[in-house]
Amino acid sequence: MKVLVIGGSQFNGYSLVQELARRGHDTTVLNRGRTETSLPEGVQRLVGDRTDAERMRELFARSEYDAVYDTCAYHPADVEMMSGLFGGRTGHYVFLSSVAIYAPSRILPIAEDFPDDRSDQQNEYGLHKLLCEDHLLEAHRDRGFPATTVVLHMVMGPRNILPDREQRMFVRLLTDRPVLILGDGTTLGQVGHVDDQAVALCELMGRRETFGQRYNLTGGEYFTDEGYVDVLADVTGREADKVFVPAELVDELWDGRRELGTGGGSTAHIDIRSSEPSRQAGTAMRTRYQLANLVQKTQPNLHRWNASVLLDTDKLARDVGWRPAIGFRAAVQNTFEWFEGEGQERTGPFDFGFEDELVRLCR
Repeated sequence: MKVLVIGGSQFNGYSLVQELARRGHDTTVLNRGRTETSLPEGVQRLVGDRTDAERMRELFARSEYDAVYDTCAYHPADVEMMSGLFGGRTGHYVFLSSVAIYAPSRILPIAEDFPDDRSDQQNEYGLHKLLCEDHLLEAHRDRGFPATTVVLHMVMGPRNILPDREQRMFVRLLTDRPVLILGDGTTLGQVGHVDDQAVALCELMGRRETFGQRYNLTGGEYFTDEGYVDVLADVTGREADKVFVPAELVDELWDGRRELGTGGGSTAHIDIRSSEPSRQAGTAMRTRYQLANLVQKTQPNLHRWNASVLLDTDKLARDVGWRPAIGFRAAVQNTFEWFEGEGQERTGPFDFGFEDELVRLCR
């Protein structure tokens, strides 16, 4: 099939391009050309800024694709332009969204028909992902535009562009730093492997039953916060120096009733893909994100520190036949092998000032 990947040079997009090429698809990537990437043989690269309407019309005025994967649409205008360009000229348009769209739920796992969150607690990232989906659903309903939304949860794997997740934990363990765990460590989490998800996206391609639908895509196993630390420690061959932060202290910090220093800020928080809130400013919200980076948690602007956030992928299994093939431990092992191979152990640009101050309060 003839396929266009918008993005394609980093993490999710990169793995997708590798999988498409492996399957023999005629693949083209579109990006700004700012990231040096070794693409598979035969993959064509187009350079252009997707926000430049004139350049997009120049590149795609006469182009047709069996499928278009949009891995980096963050604003409604992004998908509005693409649905206009490719209306009638693509067999399938797949938009990658985020777990950031879902409202907190006491019923788990969260299925595709659960409530969205458009409240004052939502940030620009989550709201704009919802507005992108709104446009695509309207385009499908009104003119048959063949769009599918795929909702990703947290993702693990080589080349993760959000280093405050598993890479930060690897550095903690390899440098014998204390590992902070919120409360009693029993909150449940979930993560998918980037290569596993590339397979799912390929299996989804061209299936008419998926048009106008939303699908959750993530890993098949759940883990507790403490279990997450134990697996990463075992894979790295280190014993974790666990420090449990009392629930009462976490509540005080989370609610802004107590403040710590500003050190230890995220290395990724200025990137929109990290879902840093734009409508909530101040120390309390920044503290939530710092706490959420201790053992990776999603969307602390919406979900409290001790809330389990789990997604249901049964709809994808029913309609497409895909189920996760890479378990959590295997995902960690694969990611750590890349981490070591890239010499990342001593190069992570991490500030542990916030964590050091929190450790002093707990010991």
